[in-house]
Amino acid sequence: MIIKKVIVGMFLLSLLNGCAQNTVLLGPAYTLGTTGSAYHAGLTFGSNEAIANLTGRSVAENIKEILKPKDKNAEFKRLVKNRIEETRKKLNLTNQ
Repeated sequence: MIIKKVIVGMFLLSLLNGCAQNTVLLGPAYTLGTTGSAYHAGLTFGSNEAIANLTGRSVAENIKEILKPKDKNAEFKRLVKNRIEETRKKLNLTNQ
């Protein structure tokens, strides 16, 4: 019985995987249905649309970008690499 549920769940998950971005109104509709507050649902939808229009990305994409680790040492690594290459040229160690 559990195996059937897992198989059905995996099938539905793979089938409905691309629907997440297309259901923009699902969050505000759920909010409206549970809280009954049309103002809260409208504010949620409006803020999501405003963020999407300003940044060109959805709220989920913005959060993913914020949480993505950034390489803070890229500039330092480039400077060290250039310095090593210059030192090798001065010492004539590039042929070894």
